[in-house]
Amino acid sequence: MDVSLEEAIGKLDNALGMLEAAVNRRIAVDHARADLETELQIMQDDRARLAVELDSASNRLGNVEAATQDVSRRVTRAIATIEEVLAHQEPEAGDPGHR
Repeated sequence: MDVSLEEAIGKLDNALGMLEAAVNRRIAVDHARADLETELQIMQDDRARLAVELDSASNRLGNVEAATQDVSRRVTRAIATIEEVLAHQEPEAGDPGHR
């Protein structure tokens, strides 16, 4: 009967070892899942922050484009005014700089 008892104890030890290994694997999986959930939350927060930053940058770009168009119109008008003034200016007699 000693052999049977030793076999039973060996099988029990083996089963306990397998159970302990399974529990450790489960704990590792749970930790990994928690880490993944944390990482996913961080990524979602980053995505939301980047979306807000993108909207803000798009608005600033729109403002810059509007300002650029306004400046372009003003420069075009200024050039036209200068050209008109120069076209109506008569060369002074005896001025060697004018033809």
